[in-house]
Amino acid sequence: MLCHNNQSVTIKTPARLHLGFVDLGGALGRKFISVGVAIDGFDLKMTVTPAERFTGSGPSHQRALKYARELFEKWNLDGTCEIKIHHAIPEHAGLGSGTQLALCVGTAIAKLWQQQVSTPEIAQELSRGVRSGIGIAAFDHGGMIVDGGRGQKNRVPPMIARHDFPEAWRILIISDNSDTGLHGSNETDAFLTLPRFSDQCAGFLSRQVLARVLPGILENNLQEFGLGIREIQQRVGDYFAPAQGGRYTSPAVAEIIQFLISKQIPGVGQSSWGPTGFAFYDSDTAAHLSMRELQAKFAHLPQLTYKVVQANNSGSMIDVIDKPHSQDSQITA
Repeated sequence: MLCHNNQSVTIKTPARLHLGFVDLGGALGRKFISVGVAIDGFDLKMTVTPAERFTGSGPSHQRALKYARELFEKWNLDGTCEIKIHHAIPEHAGLGSGTQLALCVGTAIAKLWQQQVSTPEIAQELSRGVRSGIGIAAFDHGGMIVDGGRGQKNRVPPMIARHDFPEAWRILIISDNSDTGLHGSNETDAFLTLPRFSDQCAGFLSRQVLARVLPGILENNLQEFGLGIREIQQRVGDYFAPAQGGRYTSPAVAEIIQFLISKQIPGVGQSSWGPTGFAFYDSDTAAHLSMRELQAKFAHLPQLTYKVVQANNSGSMIDVIDKPHSQDSQITA
């Protein structure tokens, strides 16, 4: 199918924090149930335009072009495209870079070549959302998300709960720029070698989500929300410890997290396989005060950088640009 070659599509999508799995055992038929939140401050922005050949520029553009070629073949599309990545989510840091990149490429191509496909269908085509559906829901909706895990029939975990994250709350992101989290075949191998996840632990973590995490969001109660996240992080981190070298991938981030726990900061942990750490605060002032304290106390860890961000409650922003008439139409996905 030919596209409207007088248009281009620009997409900006948020990163996500994967706050932990709830059930890795799947005794009831659903595995990898998980919790996460979309965040600003580490977004991906790209522009896709029909072109005479596949070409790209910017960070991660080679990976983006690989996704594009795969979709052109699967969808039997005529033509090629140019992909310009203005800025990208850091790769292999636990922020969901691969899923957001794939969804941006797929969504842009679908709009330009008039393919009627959903975001989960794009994810499935490009083998994203194999375990967690948080990044897919973050692309479409933003906010605080719980997915339903992989069932026997679905290939992409469905979103089963989604709420706006409190506007006043802030998240301190702790990045270890000297390390990366498990990914690719190493991640796959880790899941194959880890022991069975106990039903008792899955039940306990499910209770944390239902009795602390989600009510904490709805009632603007950071203490309850944070305690629930901490329980999930500690138990899932200990489960993954044999694969990632400890409860947290980065020893430096682990040092920061232990200090924050000693300071009674309730919601702390590591996103996905790390090495990125996080801490939740009830205000911008509290988050920045904590960041300055950490920068001073842990100056001996120069590989660490800090950033205070907000949650993203809207998901991706899509601009379809009609070049001859310079008409922009903005759609919130």
